[in-house]
Amino acid sequence: MIEVKNISKSFGDLNVLQSVNLTVQQGEIVSIVGKSGAGKTTLLQIIGTLDRPSSGTVLIDGEDIFQLSDKQLASFRNHHIGFIFQFHQLLPEFTALENVMMPGLIAGDKRDEVCTRAEKLLTDLGLKDRMDHKPSQLSGGEKQRVAAARAMMMQPSIILADEPSGSLDETNKKELHQLLLRMRKEFGQTILIVTHDKELAQISDRVVELKNGKLN
Repeated sequence: MIEVKNISKSFGDLNVLQSVNLTVQQGEIVSIVGKSGAGKTTLLQIIGTLDRPSSGTVLIDGEDIFQLSDKQLASFRNHHIGFIFQFHQLLPEFTALENVMMPGLIAGDKRDEVCTRAEKLLTDLGLKDRMDHKPSQLSGGEKQRVAAARAMMMQPSIILADEPSGSLDETNKKELHQLLLRMRKEFGQTILIVTHDKELAQISDRVVELKNGKLN
């Protein structure tokens, strides 16, 4: 599913990642842990095609993604990868429903079909009565569920979560943990998580540590 081969990333003289290798199987939940500044988010952004490595290769379903043009890469990202961020990254001027619809609209799908899919996702996540609310009117847990619905909008094969429980209280953290397990069970998604949350890491099938730019 995901093959990271000899990925290195430098910013000037700073070597953030050094010959990182990682394989994640279809349907597996893997957590990447490590101290702040270890390069966890950088690695996740490279796997998610949001950044390019200085050297190395990332294969997703056997495809060398960095051989794609920028336009092809953007389309690949929208169709195959869903993102959940620590601070949600919801667009404040749009409602929960509109935020969830965004990936489908970007893909050029019919608006009515996109709206129906988004409504179902939000209903399934217990947000039927919050669809018309903007992010400022939602709790932290509700925002994260909206972000999860947006991540699932295009039925991607991969979910990348960067500190997804970092801004949540204990109750909402537990709900998020169960949501990630449910996503894997119902949709068979491969989930890669960057986290400092020990409880979240414990629900994973496997935990790897990034230290000094290398995976242990």
